[in-house]
Amino acid sequence: MKYIIVLGDGMADEPIEKLGGKTPLECANTPTMDMLSKKSEIGIVHTIPDGMKPGSDTANLSVMGYDPQKYYSGRSPLEALSIGVDMKATDIALRCNIVTVSDDDLPYDEKIIIDHSSGEISTEDAAVLIDAVKKELETDEYKFYVGTSYRHLTIWDNGNVIDLTQPHDILGRVIGGYLPKQEAFRDMMKKSYDILNNHPINIERAKKGLNKANSLWFWGAGTKPKLDSFEMKNNKKGAMVSAVDLLKGIAVGAEMKVIIVDGADATLNTNYEGKAKAGVNAVLNDGFDFVYIHVEAPDEMGHQGSIENKIKAIEYLDEKVIKIVYDEMKKSGVDFRLAVLPDHPTPISCRTHTSTPVPYMIYDSTNEIDKMWNYNEKEGKTSGNYIAEGHKFIDRFFEK
Repeated sequence: MKYIIVLGDGMADEPIEKLGGKTPLECANTPTMDMLSKKSEIGIVHTIPDGMKPGSDTANLSVMGYDPQKYYSGRSPLEALSIGVDMKATDIALRCNIVTVSDDDLPYDEKIIIDHSSGEISTEDAAVLIDAVKKELETDEYKFYVGTSYRHLTIWDNGNVIDLTQPHDILGRVIGGYLPKQEAFRDMMKKSYDILNNHPINIERAKKGLNKANSLWFWGAGTKPKLDSFEMKNNKKGAMVSAVDLLKGIAVGAEMKVIIVDGADATLNTNYEGKAKAGVNAVLNDGFDFVYIHVEAPDEMGHQGSIENKIKAIEYLDEKVIKIVYDEMKKSGVDFRLAVLPDHPTPISCRTHTSTPVPYMIYDSTNEIDKMWNYNEKEGKTSGNYIAEGHKFIDRFFEK
C-alpha cells in the first residue's frame, strides 16, 4: 500500500455572499474531487490545538502526525532547517519577510502594510535586496539568510523568543501599533525601508506597476527544533514535495526526503504537474511509502483576498495535481490511499488564517465507498466524521 497526501494550503474558507453563500471550494469546478468524494470517507479535522495560533507551521505539523503542543518551537527554526542554517541552542530564528508598505512621506510607523508578499517577488530579485540589507544591517548578533520569494530568515545570536505580529494578519492597517517592542528590531525595519524603497529593483517594479519590496518584517521567532523521525514514528519511508521552506524544513527535521521540482515557486502559476509527477514517481519508482504534496497557491490567494484566483488555485489543484496522482496510481495497479485536505482555512473575508476545523477526504483504492456526498466544508461537517486532534489524522490515514 502506498500513501499520498495532497495538501491545498489554506484551501478552506467561509461562505461568501458574492458566491451565493458558498465557499470557493463549493464553487470551484473540481471534477476529480467530486468523483473521488463519492468513493471516499470525508469528514472534518481540527488541525489547530486550542490556545495555539493558526498557522501553516502548527497545522502542517498536525497533519503530518506531530502534536504541535509537543513539537512546535516556532516557525522560523523549521525554515532554518530547509535553508541549511545550523542553529546553536542559544540562537533564535525569525522569519524576515520582505513586505510592501506605503510609499509616502509619512514617518515609518504611520505607514500602511499593503502586501505581505511584495507581489510574490521572485527569489532572484529578493536575494539582491537581502544582500543590500546585509551590507548595511548585518552584525555578529543578527545574521540574514536568503529563503524563497518574500520569505527569508534572520538568526539572532543569544536572543529570546519574543512576541511578534504576523504581517498577513494586519494587511491594510497602519503598522505603528504592530511593530516589535524591541528597539533593535524596530530600528532595523525602519532602516530597511530607507535601504530598499529606492533600490533599483524597486524603481523598476514601480515602473511596471508592481508592489515595491520595500521593508523587512520580523515574526515567527523560535528555538532550534527537534522532531522525531517520520519513518521511525510511522514505519513509513516518507518524502516531501513543496516549494515552501517551512514544509521542506519540517521534512528535514523529520528525516524525510525533500524533492525539489523545477518551476515550483509557491505562486498561483507554480509547476503543479511537476509536483504531481514527482510525488507519484517517489512512491512508484523511488521506494517511498508515503509522499506529502504541498501546494501553497490557495493560501496566497486567500491572503490576497482574491475570490477569483482562490477558485482558480483550487481548480488547478484538482486538474493538475489530484487528477494526475489518481490517474497514474490507478494505471500502475498499485494499492494506494489518497488524502486531500487543507491545513487551515484562509478566508477571503479576513485574509489570514483561522482555527476552524477543515474538511478532509480519504480515498482507498482497495475499499471504494458508495456515497452521494461532495468534498467541501459543509458536507464534511454533515458527514458525522470528526477528528478532534489533528495529529491523529495520520493514524486514521494509515489505519493504525
